[in-house]
Amino acid sequence: MHDTYKHKGLRKQLIESLRQKNISDERVLSAMEKIPRHFFLDSSFLEFAYQDKPFPIGSGQTISQPYTVAFQTELLQVEKGQKVLEIGTGSAYQACVLAEMGAKVYSIERQRKLYLKTKSFVEQKLPYKLNLFLADGNEGLPSYAPFDRILITAAAPEIPQPLIDQLKIGGIMVIPLGAGNTQNMLRITKTAVDKTEQEMHGAFRFVPLLGMIGND
Repeated sequence: MHDTYKHKGLRKQLIESLRQKNISDERVLSAMEKIPRHFFLDSSFLEFAYQDKPFPIGSGQTISQPYTVAFQTELLQVEKGQKVLEIGTGSAYQACVLAEMGAKVYSIERQRKLYLKTKSFVEQKLPYKLNLFLADGNEGLPSYAPFDRILITAAAPEIPQPLIDQLKIGGIMVIPLGAGNTQNMLRITKTAVDKTEQEMHGAFRFVPLLGMIGND
């Protein structure tokens, strides 16, 4: 796979479009400018890789729209060296953005076929050290907890309590909440063992967060 001057130019244009849509965290924009998004798409989609749109990646999943990736990452307020749990690995593009920002990334995928494909791709083609798991995202990774940040990249009908339990006090979770066609982007800050504060940050559309581990 090659990252050409043309790809870099298209990426720069994409970053400028994100700035115009009020993404202002330069660390997020810098990370996204460095990562070749076309590596994560099927070759038939290469010409679309730097449009601000989601695309299918198989197993009924998508690679999120760049704006959504940038928006969620900005809300997460990731600091270098923090442990971040991601629910919904998908193509691993979002996980790589977090890793590029210096986070220690733990990511869960529920679909076996997609998990195996992504794990092989990451290990063979990418420079990032990601900790990938095939598991039920609703349950998190209790043996690796607590986490500084938790990012959920699928629509959750409710806030999974195990994930709140695995968040450090002072930690932040970003979750698209809602069972309908659109979700509210929620930022949750854990202020005490049994206390959180919540902020709403607009409507988005995500594929659903499913509990069972699929083999499709």
